[in-house]
Amino acid sequence: MNYLDKIPCHNTSWSQSENSLITLEIKNKGAFSKIIQVIFKKPPVYYVHLDQFGSFIWKNIDGEISVYDISKLLTQEFGELAEPLFLRLVKFFKTLENNNFITWKL
Repeated sequence: MNYLDKIPCHNTSWSQSENSLITLEIKNKGAFSKIIQVIFKKPPVYYVHLDQFGSFIWKNIDGEISVYDISKLLTQEFGELAEPLFLRLVKFFKTLENNNFITWKL
């Protein structure tokens, strides 16, 4: 399957600030995380703050539209500021996937 044909779905909690930026809420789960929290005084939840591009992408992930569809929306919203579009978009989605922030609809 072509990467641009994939359909992303949210896999973590999130919130939107007054300025429309997105914050992802990541819960540290599992026995190893509990040990790290106790030993190193790490919080049970940490937050990832997305910039305007990441926030725009995140808000358009609905489990129905593809990465390619999101790329068209990015171009409409940001024009040349989104370039190099596909390189940045695929890298962003790979980061989201590697951190389990998204899953892919089959």
